[in-house]
Amino acid sequence: MSASEFAAAQWTRATGAGVDPHEYWRVTDGLTSVADWGPAFLRTGHAYLERAQDAGSPRSAGEQLLMAARWFHLATLAPYAEASRAAAAADRALSRALTVLEPGARRVSGEGFTGWLRGPADAPGTVVVVPGLDSAKEEFLDLASALLARGLAVFAMDGPGQGVLASTTSLRADYEQVVGRVIDALGVARIGLVGLSLGGYFAARTAALEPRVAAVATVSGPFRLDWEQLPPPVRDIMARRTGGADAARDFARHVDLTALAPRIAAPLLVVDGGQDVIPGVTNGEPLARLAPHGTYLSVPHGDHLLGNARPDWLPHLTDHITHTLSAR
Repeated sequence: MSASEFAAAQWTRATGAGVDPHEYWRVTDGLTSVADWGPAFLRTGHAYLERAQDAGSPRSAGEQLLMAARWFHLATLAPYAEASRAAAAADRALSRALTVLEPGARRVSGEGFTGWLRGPADAPGTVVVVPGLDSAKEEFLDLASALLARGLAVFAMDGPGQGVLASTTSLRADYEQVVGRVIDALGVARIGLVGLSLGGYFAARTAALEPRVAAVATVSGPFRLDWEQLPPPVRDIMARRTGGADAARDFARHVDLTALAPRIAAPLLVVDGGQDVIPGVTNGEPLARLAPHGTYLSVPHGDHLLGNARPDWLPHLTDHITHTLSAR
């Protein structure tokens, strides 16, 4: 794949993560190969760190740091020898930003997870945002902001094989074990879950097996994976995140919600994009159909993660989670 093709494929994902579309094209137009992606995005992130250093107010510095975190995370999307350095830079930038912008935000870490708890202590509910195959807590800042604006508390996390933990841990199918430890660490009685991409599988699986999940939503999550049909780039990413091709094949075999979907007791919203067609991936319609309280929202023009269709699903999802967690 050429650099221009790769940039076009990542376009709505990057803008959905909150980077400026004009700057995105200025950065990617100068790439001669996909190998240039990581270094170019790292340089852009460092430019935002410099702007933060020179900012005229703490608020402006914090906003520049949040943007740096986005660019550093996006640097990890292409194969890159220093991806772990970019993920660590994203983690540091987010930490610095929240320290400035939200002094009440709290870092919470435990076995197999780390993240930031944000929002009011007396919130009617807490939402755990679960990333996917190669995403991280820094990618879904706008989703977190939308949930926070509705009065909820939000814990945006990296789990095994994700974000800042990707260099030291591997993806695991039994993600409900990790979320269970998250709930214990947060000290809450019940949570909402929002899972994005492969995180949608993690969220649905957890909702079936963890009784403290009171509301759940998935965005572009797989119902089932077929390893033999998955495109080579997806298999390559999965192999890197699980520890090798054999581990990746075994991981993909476990991604099947057929038996678990009927066990999801919490109200479930499944969001899919009609243009999200990846060989080897069965989208979420069967999940919504088999879950006892499932609702399906398909946006015909939406692509993977629906970064090109945010007004068509984001308010609906945040209202679903808010109303469900606020109900007594």
